[in-house]
Order: sequence, then structure tokens, then C-alpha cells
Amino acid sequence: MKILRILLPLFFVSFSGLLAQESRVFDALTLDSKILGMERKFAVYLPPGYEYSQRSYPVLYLLHGAGDDQTGWVQFGEVQRIADNAFEDGTATPMIIVMPDANTGKRGYFNDIKNEWRYEDFFFEELMPYVESQYRIKRVKKYRAISGLSMGGGGTYFYAMHRPDLFSSACPLSASLRNTAYDDFVKRYEGDVKDKDQLKAYYDKHQALRQLELNDMEKIKSVKWFFDCGDDDFLYEGNSLVHIAMKKMEIPHEFRIRDGAHNWTYWRESLPNVLAFVSDTFHQK
Repeated sequence: MKILRILLPLFFVSFSGLLAQESRVFDALTLDSKILGMERKFAVYLPPGYEYSQRSYPVLYLLHGAGDDQTGWVQFGEVQRIADNAFEDGTATPMIIVMPDANTGKRGYFNDIKNEWRYEDFFFEELMPYVESQYRIKRVKKYRAISGLSMGGGGTYFYAMHRPDLFSSACPLSASLRNTAYDDFVKRYEGDVKDKDQLKAYYDKHQALRQLELNDMEKIKSVKWFFDCGDDDFLYEGNSLVHIAMKKMEIPHEFRIRDGAHNWTYWRESLPNVLAFVSDTFHQK
């Protein structure tokens, strides 16, 4: 009986310690946006040990695709299970993962052409500062990464192109990379926007190959790039064109074509590779 009285407290201490080391996911967090004039949701994954440690963590911004919201990577992408396994087996370093909602009000990660819906401004001016002040996040380029699938893959590419000063690595998955002919672009928008300079500026900022042509080469190279797209994916061509252009311009990047299509089965298999890639970047001097 005496032995039992000694062992029981030890058991509860050990059990409590195990619980404290579990990861946590919160998928219905909110932020009031003055830029968008509405409340926005986001999800956060906190790695095992976050609750009792005092240290700060790297961060991965993980963007969902069209038709999903901030819960997409949580429910269908199984981010908690995959991240837990990667951190436990040592293939990735523990990090905080932030998953914003880009499917409320309007769909997409960019400002609209009239600058009336300013989602990209919201992301950089409100969401990032907010989450990085609420959680113990290392608030420097070296420890900040971005990834996403499909529409979110496009968001990943263009965010890293627009703000290479903020991200050490970018991992577009099955990315929606626009390469529209300028005449076709003008026909689509000329009824709404008459200013030709405004049309041209918006076109240049949101076309994948134009960004490679116009942006500062050294700034592009300051980001570590990882592309992954299935061989049966309907977005295969756009990803391949960016890969070919980067090769010609001697921009270092990883480009993966695996057997698969545009679906969650493919992206769940991509995520461990993303976590390992961004972790390697976090560790580099």
C-alpha cells in the first residue's frame, strides 16, 4: 500500500506531462479586419511542448485551395497527424502552422483590380502581425515559411514574389500559376478599369512568368523554392513553365513531379516533404 501511495503521484505527474506535450489545433479563431471590414477566421497548429516551453518557434503559413477554408488542411490535409509524426521522427523541426481563411466574402488571396477588396493587404498588414504577436513566433525572415495548395499554391508563389523579404522558403503545391496573354487579360477587365497603366500594373503583379522577368533576381534567390505537382494535375503546365523559366534564369529551386492528381491524397503526401524542406531552411545560416 505504501508503494502504491508513492507510485500514484508519480503516475499522475508523468501522465500530466504527456498531456502537456500533445500538439494543439484551434480551427475557429477570429480576427477583426479593418481592411476587409469583417471578422476573419484562421486556424493554428501548436507543436508538442508549446504550452510549457518558453522558447519561440519558426512559423509556416499554410494556405488552402479554392472551395475550402481554414479548416481544409486540418480536416482533409490531416496537418496535426502529419506534423506530429514529422517532429517525432526528427525529419522536421517543431514549428507553429498558421492557416488563414481566404473563402469568406470573396474567394482568393489577392487584392482585386479596383483595390476595393484587399485580401493581400490584410494578410501582410493585419493577419501576420496579429498571429506573430499572439504566439511565440520568431519574427524574422529566416524562421518564416509559406506553402499552400492549388489556389493557395498560387498565393504562396505570388506572396513570396511580392514580399521575398519576409519568407526564407516557399513551397507551392499544385499551384495555380497564371500566365494569361495580356490581350486576353485586357478584354476581361477593360469594362471595369479604363486606366491602361492600372491594368498593366495589375497584370504584371499577378502573372507568374512576368514576376520572374520583373523582380530583382537576388531577392528571388533569397527565397528557397520547392515546387510539387502531380503528373496528372490539370495545373501541370503552369508549374512546368515556371520551372523551365527558373532553370534558364539559374534560380535555385526544387521541382518535383510525382504520380498523382489534383487531390488531397497527393497533398497529404506532399506535406511531410514541405515540413522537411522548410526545416532545412530554418537551420541554414
